[in-house]
Amino acid sequence: MYRTYTSSDLLSELSRLQRQFQRLHNPTSSIRGFGLTDFPAINIGGTPESVEIYAFAPGLDPATIDVTVERGVLTLSGERQSEIEGKNDAVHINERFSGIFRRAVSLPDDIDPTQVSAHYADGVLSISVKRHESALRRLIEIK
Repeated sequence: MYRTYTSSDLLSELSRLQRQFQRLHNPTSSIRGFGLTDFPAINIGGTPESVEIYAFAPGLDPATIDVTVERGVLTLSGERQSEIEGKNDAVHINERFSGIFRRAVSLPDDIDPTQVSAHYADGVLSISVKRHESALRRLIEIK
């Protein structure tokens, strides 16, 4: 009457449910399968002085991208217009994302939200968030 799950059965069942949910709520016109739902793709890294975030958003006008930092969360948002919307041609595959996007990234506690810079070049949005000076490593001279 009741099925007993092992941990591996449970994980595979959750994975199956997640795929099913994505199929129902994120339909795509591609015959290749399901497209990526997270736009723009991001890479996050760090140096001793800052946290570096790279968002890959080719073809976007930088003026249409909003970058905010609030309570330790950096948010990228905006909208990418469709190049094929309103045309009379039949669209067979459309793998390029269009529409409203929003990405949120939790930042470490040692960042300074007043020291954020952003630069867009060649389709890549580079964001640098400086760390508090008190969090930086200092070499103490021994006298």
